[in-house]
Amino acid sequence: MRIAVTKDELRVGVVGAGRMGADHVERLAHHILRARVSAVVDIDLSRAAGVARKVPGAESFASLEEMLAADTVDAVVLATPGFLHEEALLTLVEAGVPVLCEKPLTPDPDSSLRVMKAEAASGSQLIQVGFMRRFDAGYRQLKRIIDSGEYGKLLMLHLQHRNPSTPPGFTNEMIINDSVVHEFDAVRFFTDSEITSVHVRIGRVSSLAAAGIQDPQHVTVQTSSGLLADVEIFCSAQFGYQVYAQATFERGLVKIGDGAELEITSEGRKGTAVDPGFVTRFRHAYDIEVQDWIDAVHQGGIAGPSAWDGYATAACCAAGVASQRGEGIVDVKLVPRPSFYS
Repeated sequence: MRIAVTKDELRVGVVGAGRMGADHVERLAHHILRARVSAVVDIDLSRAAGVARKVPGAESFASLEEMLAADTVDAVVLATPGFLHEEALLTLVEAGVPVLCEKPLTPDPDSSLRVMKAEAASGSQLIQVGFMRRFDAGYRQLKRIIDSGEYGKLLMLHLQHRNPSTPPGFTNEMIINDSVVHEFDAVRFFTDSEITSVHVRIGRVSSLAAAGIQDPQHVTVQTSSGLLADVEIFCSAQFGYQVYAQATFERGLVKIGDGAELEITSEGRKGTAVDPGFVTRFRHAYDIEVQDWIDAVHQGGIAGPSAWDGYATAACCAAGVASQRGEGIVDVKLVPRPSFYS
């Protein structure tokens, strides 16, 4: 059984030195208390070294195993591509090292289930999954309103998720696995219930979408409590990054996502800027997420979505991809929730 970390400053290794990993290195170095970056890992050692050089005292390694053997870390941020997560998570759980794993936990429910079982067998919750929206101020405000019953019962959720464009190598399935996965977690977060079915419909396709991408798509889900939610996912919107959520209650509507940016009126026009991507839109949410995780690791726990949440959203994604391929309304298949994650 892992015990709380007693040292004043947590040694954190960042595994994956790409865009997300480098962003976390900068965050840990300049915005997070009671932690420091002690190691950066990437299969491209020169890239790891380049990121590590920005942080005094950080070492660079070409593999997770080399970093663990050097005994340089107390906790790990895992920011590699999702298909590499299972092996890394199993290694970290076996070593008893707490980890903040960027979504997805793993790319499919079977591998997520293996990770979840390994963690439960360890006797400690070591894995927190990086669904950063749960730490956004607007999301937390809406969650409090839903739980309070201030406007009556929550009846429906309407979600919109727009990206300016898709990167090279992006696939139709990634619309679900990389983008709608956040909406799946948002529905579960807001409702405290599991998603039981997913339906993906494809209508008119943007001429500006990359070859092979059927964009936009409309996703409808239903929860175990009977609530319906729908998602507009548009990954080729061109104009920037937007995420909105509107909750329909018995006695009112609540919408989040407009943010606190300046509204400027000048030369006959009025408007606000649109974020260029998720890193700027959710920058403060990422800061809170990582700080809360660091504080929780010091106490021997986690402070956000668990491996169960990662498994449940992977199961939703599997259903979504099946529906996307023409299977209509697809049931989400989940094992019974272990008491370990209650």
